[in-house]
Amino acid sequence: MQPSAQRAEPNRLEVLICTHNRVGLLERTLDSLNACSRPAGCEVSVFVVANACTDETAQYLESYVQSQRDQQRLPLRWIEEPRPGKSQALNTAIPQVTAPVIAFVDDDHRVDAGYLTAVCTAANEQPDADLFCGRILPDWDGTEPDWVHDQGQYRIYPLPVPRFELGAQAMPVEPGTATPGGGNLAIRRKLFDRVGPFLLELGPHGHDLGGAEDIEWVRRAVGGGARLYYIPAMLQYHYVDGERLTLRYVMAKAYERSASLIRLSSELADRPRLLPLHDPQGGHLRPVCVHLPDAAATPLLPHPPRRRDGRDQGLSHAAQTAPGGEGPVTRDSRPVETSRPTASQERAAS
Repeated sequence: MQPSAQRAEPNRLEVLICTHNRVGLLERTLDSLNACSRPAGCEVSVFVVANACTDETAQYLESYVQSQRDQQRLPLRWIEEPRPGKSQALNTAIPQVTAPVIAFVDDDHRVDAGYLTAVCTAANEQPDADLFCGRILPDWDGTEPDWVHDQGQYRIYPLPVPRFELGAQAMPVEPGTATPGGGNLAIRRKLFDRVGPFLLELGPHGHDLGGAEDIEWVRRAVGGGARLYYIPAMLQYHYVDGERLTLRYVMAKAYERSASLIRLSSELADRPRLLPLHDPQGGHLRPVCVHLPDAAATPLLPHPPRRRDGRDQGLSHAAQTAPGGEGPVTRDSRPVETSRPTASQERAAS
């Protein structure tokens, strides 16, 4: 611990939330922030960016602002960013933050009661650190399938629910050992001026499965000499959408997130890049499921149940149809071809 005379006292902390059409989850996130213990000697406020929202987000936020004093809730201000994309929302919001420390909270997270105190304490006690990361755990409620808790040799990993944890001890994170995402990150405001904006070509647009805008930014910061510190008491829980715990969603997310990471790889800079699952014209595309050699063909998850209309549960209509409404498509817009498993595949599955 640093001597108190040398501490960089963050007398203000602003929590930044980017949201898109999730008013119900946003309300849950703000409720958890208001239930937090208030850190002594640190003024906390909330800044929300409504990113291309078409639901009741604006009405809810305006109602919050009108009643925040009467209900003794955290002071909140908000803006609208009509251009879709999380990177766009972050780049619009951060230059408007004046607090010396910014804490990033996703709109589908619930924070622990000690979260705000943990952020302020870390910024006080680690004056040489430029950014801080904490734990993200799935917010399990007991209704999830058993396979998500499997720790065996053939477990599904990564899960379609974010998780980040480096142990129970606070410590500096050495470059190249771990890169946290932006769901539970806190930065000193001046670091953004040094590192620059988030890349617009990365990150989610709406509710597609794009990502890596935060990974790229953190890597850029650390590569430029920024010091990263892990604070396990900075704890957030990620909402678990049961409809995402299906084989098709797991495959789609794994594809899109892998594509995002490959775009970041300097080793693959001269090779063809994977395309995102969303196209510039607003259509929805799906990756092709390729049959692997027999040794790698063991199914890991049962096929999701079928509805009467033939579509898989947990997938939106748009995610299962071509832009023209003609059914499932691959990237070249031809119908997906299906084939029966080989005998060796059937043996492996049994």
